[in-house]
Amino acid sequence: MALRPRRAPRDLPGGQPDTRCRPSPVTSTRDLSNEHVGAAVGCARAPGSVSIRADLEAREAEYLAPYAARSRDSQGRLRAESEDPIRPAFQRDRDRIVHSKAFRRLKHKTQVFFAPTGDHYRTRLTHTLEVSQIARTVAKVLRLNDELTEAIALGHDLGHTPFGHAGESVLNALMPGGFSHYEQSLRIVDVLEQERRGLNLTWEVRDGIAKHSKGKDGAPIGIRPSLRAATLEGQVARVADLVAYVNHDIDDAARAGVLNTADLPDEAVEVLGRSSSERIGTLVADVVERTLETRPDIELRMSDEVLAALLDLRTFLFDAVYENQVATAEFKKAEGILGGLWERVRQEPEAFLDLRTVREEGIDAASRDFLAGMTDRFAVGLYERLFIPKPWARTTRL
Repeated sequence: MALRPRRAPRDLPGGQPDTRCRPSPVTSTRDLSNEHVGAAVGCARAPGSVSIRADLEAREAEYLAPYAARSRDSQGRLRAESEDPIRPAFQRDRDRIVHSKAFRRLKHKTQVFFAPTGDHYRTRLTHTLEVSQIARTVAKVLRLNDELTEAIALGHDLGHTPFGHAGESVLNALMPGGFSHYEQSLRIVDVLEQERRGLNLTWEVRDGIAKHSKGKDGAPIGIRPSLRAATLEGQVARVADLVAYVNHDIDDAARAGVLNTADLPDEAVEVLGRSSSERIGTLVADVVERTLETRPDIELRMSDEVLAALLDLRTFLFDAVYENQVATAEFKKAEGILGGLWERVRQEPEAFLDLRTVREEGIDAASRDFLAGMTDRFAVGLYERLFIPKPWARTTRL
């Protein structure tokens, strides 16, 4: 899905910064949706007739590094809208993502282990929160825009399927042209949320979401400019995603008995550390230190030794966990569930699918949106309702 930036005018005639207040169109607190909660109605002003939002934007300009993205310099949104009286653009995007239905569904979507019964296994939601924490830590030290970084991190996996990467593989095989979760994430924020109005996020957040994925072999840094996020904040979120999942998936696999931490590659452990905390600390410190060495022409960097150790751990995880027969045995069943649902919902599109999508984009797109949006338990429950016979209950006369 193409990213179409739209830059709103930011300066007044004569080149002076536009600090005029742009009041929200709402007229009372009853008009505020969830993502507006806490925002003042009208146009609150600080001394000097500058809006609260403009004051926050001025603080950004004063504190952030020259290479950081600034809210008031955003390339804009797909649809023009009034600015919030309090929140800068990237903070507003972060709030919209947190209050979205797709974000709430992440708590019931698989990270690695299907429908884990233990309380401490990661879900797609806890993974997202860990990515956000790591990304914000790096962004703060580099004096990047941490609200932009956080918005990208929180939105990067909204398009993930039920049953983790197994679900993505099923939809990739079923969908003409294939399926990728990052493209679906962008579709969710652009189209599907808010009854097909989308979240209307800024170009910078959308760009970061669209370019976060690395796959099995992709590097977190050092990639071609056309493939990496346009902002350093988006590039930080991409690195944080890999740092988070490599470490927490080791924890979960060890907890599940799928691997023993003693089996981790010795060289990687020697470089990064034995515990998850040590490894994350080493990785974050290395990214920050190597990146700061590139000033003033800043570029996100990692040392060769640390990057190699991180990629070794990822390769180990694919061999020992993600593609392990024991760990993925249940995913064969998950593939059957999604395959069965794909066929069934297409037989009765009026009962299951969004008919507007069917009319405008075809039944394949509507089926993809429906299945990709499911949680694990919703998919299992719907499959049981459609395919599993219910026990016959004989009624008796009174």
